[in-house]
Amino acid sequence: MTPARPASARALVVAALALLLMLAGCSGAPRAGPGPPPRTPVTSVAVAGNRLVDQDGRTVTEKEMTGRPHLVFFGFTHCPDVCPTTLFQISEVFKATGDQGRNLRALFITVDPERDRPEVLKEYLSSFDDRIIGLTGDRVAVDAAVKAYRAYARKVPTTDGDYTMEHTSYVYLMDRRNRFVSTLSLNHPSSEVAREVLKQL
Repeated sequence: MTPARPASARALVVAALALLLMLAGCSGAPRAGPGPPPRTPVTSVAVAGNRLVDQDGRTVTEKEMTGRPHLVFFGFTHCPDVCPTTLFQISEVFKATGDQGRNLRALFITVDPERDRPEVLKEYLSSFDDRIIGLTGDRVAVDAAVKAYRAYARKVPTTDGDYTMEHTSYVYLMDRRNRFVSTLSLNHPSSEVAREVLKQL
């Protein structure tokens, strides 16, 4: 894997990517999905029922998230731009919550479990806020989680014989009881988004 860039250089690169995406529109793989996000309590229950594991190989249960607001984002580690940009933005939001947000969490659920094993997620997420938990599992478990969130993911072959993933780009805000609240627009200032998240405490 490509060695991690220093934090300052990585921040500049990610910020530049975010600006390009805002100016040009997202023409890459992630997309909004086939329908509105769920308005029923599916998050942690769906995660637990489908036996997803985190970057340390631990099975995540609904108890992990109950009692704390959290974010959910689908992506994959080979994503060239939108995923690292979004994870950087989530990290900035968490930083902006200060001491109030120390118990917040975000779930980064891979849509590419064949490549994103726990050890891959662990290395990838080391560049971002440590409150972001990576989740993976077998294809059946991941597909079930995608369906539970009314999300979207599809493998797309590339011309070099490899593949990429189209996937939902929503960031879901969930409340203390694992219920869907809203999707977050991370293009707003981090302090503004942080206040929205902190309302769920």
